Amino acid sequence: MNNAVEISFDCLPLRTIGRLDIPLDASPVFRARCERIKAAIDKHGSHNSYFLYNASCAYRLTNNPDVGTLTFQFEGTVLTDENDDKTQSCDLVVIELTSDTCDWMTEPIVRWFGETVQHSVVCEFDRYIAAGDLDAAKARAEKIREASDESGGFVGMYL
Repeated sequence: MNNAVEISFDCLPLRTIGRLDIPLDASPVFRARCERIKAAIDKHGSHNSYFLYNASCAYRLTNNPDVGTLTFQFEGTVLTDENDDKTQSCDLVVIELTSDTCDWMTEPIVRWFGETVQHSVVCEFDRYIAAGDLDAAKARAEKIREASDESGGFVGMYL
């Protein structure tokens, strides 16, 4: 059986961002994400800050996968303690309902679940840390940054 809450995301450690300039030929979608990353760095700094993107959170309210599911997409920053051992807070700048199979859903319930996404992400990021995935994400980002530095800022299309 699936979990009652399923969360997935890509994680970008903000300390690995070396340059804040946006490529001139960036697509509008990529440009907008870069601007949200820059805003996250301005607001939270880069140490112990992680930008989550390509992220979704699904709530299963019944035992029937075809009835009672709410799916949100989200994007924003997670902040950890000084040793990256525990999530301190999250600041999600995008939370939107993308699908639901709940014909009884009302707007106040959607707003409440939207707020609940923040709490769910804090819990899930602690699980992410415990599983060692945060260390893996930092290592991947560092390799990309090193490759970019070695090639004068270009590591290939779509990277």
